[in-house]
Amino acid sequence: MSDIGSEDGEDQGPNLGTYEGERNDAGERHGQGEAVLPNGDSYKGQYANGKRNGYGVYKFKSGARYMGNYDDNQKSGEGTFYYPDGSKYEGQWVNDVHHGAGKYTYANGDTYEGNWENDLRNGLGTYTYNQTGVQYVGEWVNGRREGNGELLFKGYKFKGTFLTDQPHGAGKYMFDIGVQQLGDYVLEKPVKEGEEEEEEEEDIQKLNPRWQGGQITHA
Repeated sequence: MSDIGSEDGEDQGPNLGTYEGERNDAGERHGQGEAVLPNGDSYKGQYANGKRNGYGVYKFKSGARYMGNYDDNQKSGEGTFYYPDGSKYEGQWVNDVHHGAGKYTYANGDTYEGNWENDLRNGLGTYTYNQTGVQYVGEWVNGRREGNGELLFKGYKFKGTFLTDQPHGAGKYMFDIGVQQLGDYVLEKPVKEGEEEEEEEEDIQKLNPRWQGGQITHA
């Protein structure tokens, strides 16, 4: 959610918002100040040359709230964003988007902690599923599990590669009792009863991963 918007002219007429605070010699907002925007949002924090710069708290009329650093009206640096649905992002921002190291707590209790690029999970990160306690630790591309990673379960884990959010290719299951099974994940189209398989290319996200287990050895 972006709070980008010009505050120019907010106190030049009726229903254009209000501002109380410091100004520079040119009359621009500069230093500590408080503003109520025309749309009902509010901001309390630092200004420089008429724009939000430095630390501030921006409250949205919707109930969302941002507490953190600004650079020329854009969220930049460290900051925490509270969303109306109860989710929260804590971490780095660049040009008003999640970018860098950060932790996102989702409305359902799931969490992701790791690297972000342009508002998407990218690079190394850990996703914890609140309902089951299962964790994915590994690489991400454009918000999806992709590359090398591990799925951690109670008592065992899977280590292998992922493709567009699905386990794919060679991997192994490693059990706490000291054994492991090598094998491969293959992606298959789910076939309903009475339905024939089509040979045309399928969207990989619609395919189901199936484990083909092989040799069992001591870990």
